[in-house]
Amino acid sequence: MNKNSYQLLKIPDAVPIKAWVGELGIEDKAKEQLYNVAKMPFIYKHLAVMPDVHWGIGATVGSVIPTMKAIIPAAVGVDIGCGMMAVKTSLKADDLPENLKELRRNIEKAVPHGRSHHGGYRDKGAWREVPRPQKRAWEQLESGFKSILEKHPRVEGSRNNHIRHLGTLGTGNHFIEICLDENAEVWVMLHSGSRGIGNRLGTYFIELAKKDMRQHLKNLPDANLAYFSEGTKYFNDYVEAVLWAQDFARINRELMMAAVLQAIRETRGIREFRTETQAVNCHHNYVQKELHFGQEVWLTRKGAVSAAKGHLGIIPGSMGACSFIVRGKGHPESFQSCSHGAGRVMSRNQAKQKISLDEHLAATSGVECRKDLEVLDESPAAYKAIDKVMAAQEDLVEILYRLKQVVCVKG
Repeated sequence: MNKNSYQLLKIPDAVPIKAWVGELGIEDKAKEQLYNVAKMPFIYKHLAVMPDVHWGIGATVGSVIPTMKAIIPAAVGVDIGCGMMAVKTSLKADDLPENLKELRRNIEKAVPHGRSHHGGYRDKGAWREVPRPQKRAWEQLESGFKSILEKHPRVEGSRNNHIRHLGTLGTGNHFIEICLDENAEVWVMLHSGSRGIGNRLGTYFIELAKKDMRQHLKNLPDANLAYFSEGTKYFNDYVEAVLWAQDFARINRELMMAAVLQAIRETRGIREFRTETQAVNCHHNYVQKELHFGQEVWLTRKGAVSAAKGHLGIIPGSMGACSFIVRGKGHPESFQSCSHGAGRVMSRNQAKQKISLDEHLAATSGVECRKDLEVLDESPAAYKAIDKVMAAQEDLVEILYRLKQVVCVKG
């Protein structure tokens, strides 16, 4: 077996696990989760595991789960439709100002980010007054949301953050970056999902699946693997909700991208520019129907990106490492998938305890970004080495562009 092919893991009474992890390996907690999923009776053929694999809730992040006539809501997760968008511009590195602080501040003003006031009315990560583009975008989504509420009115929360979060970044590892490729061309890249309403829908249906299966939960290897089967009461309702949230996430990224491009245009000293044809908008936490090995299945990518032959995707590194625009090779054994990023090697608490501010400053040298104690959980040392991640999946994707950030706005 060469270093770029998958490792095969087998246990009794389970489908095989094919893992593109190279020299990175799989932590024991994540391996146990993979075994639990592999034992589920409706998994089709095998599980595919990406090199950024790490422990998650219910199912590992960095796994591709094909299912027959069933979906596990916790495998899709609560950040439904989370993903990436990247746009190439006609700007070159020399067109950017020497001091990038104003550019970062303009982006931070243009896109609400973070969270405060417990997510209430004064939350800095939501719109106080919803802008016109967001209102127009909500018109595309509103009827679908009303349809979900007719069946599940408890989804509607008191904060009404569905429209107030449209076109906002969020928290944690969500980010906006200005990057340079190998030819010193300027790209804009961002990472976000379906925000508060996606979280609410995901949480609601995960709990509904557990309640629906309460008599059978003891037979599951993990209660978070509760599932909906086709033909049961809530299966179609979940599919409707999850597909709607994935649309919300895609539109959310498009609105943010437009706002960031305008913020760049309003930064002093930056010339007029255009956006190029290389634009990618891809989910990496989602489920959809796909055809694999001649069989139509529900394919859940939990921290994985479609790498169908010829499809463009984005694999980001940490806030101090390179990211990649890739073209899929359509590898059938990976269910035409690749990793969604570098993957964590430390939990957020571990990172804040182990990484010093000096280490963070050194790791983000040359990047205009936050350099304080509050972002240590996103420091590069908390993540796997992105070059090792890319080496482990050479048979899954072709690298088109290598991007290095010069500005990073973190949620």
